[in-house]
Amino acid sequence: MKSMMQNLMGAALALTVADSAAVAQERQPKSFTGTAVYYSIDYRGRTASGAHYDPTKFTAAHRTLPFGTHVRVTDLKTRRSVVVVVNDRGPFNKGRMIDLSLAAAKELRMINRGVARVTAQVESPTATNISDRAPR
Repeated sequence: MKSMMQNLMGAALALTVADSAAVAQERQPKSFTGTAVYYSIDYRGRTASGAHYDPTKFTAAHRTLPFGTHVRVTDLKTRRSVVVVVNDRGPFNKGRMIDLSLAAAKELRMINRGVARVTAQVESPTATNISDRAPR
């Protein structure tokens, strides 16, 4: 009887955690406007998802969007856009909304400006169950 209760409590906890994750994902904004910056040209390292940063890939950092989310980022000045995949956390400077990879920044032609006012539209949530925590 005790084992059965433990199993039921474990199942209830698992459902609660799964439901909380689904609700959190639903609360994510579908689009937002703000300031974009890009990773330093000299940056070499890992992202919060555990992947190595590759300046030739179209990736981005966002504070809350799940890893693997595809986001269309449009520069409001040039009207150029690019689709990036969230694989990192940040930016952590006040007033910044998204950090873009070097490739994405070049495509938006924002390298000389350093920052750009952009809109970002979530194109697809994560297609796979990618953890939001880096591997230990």
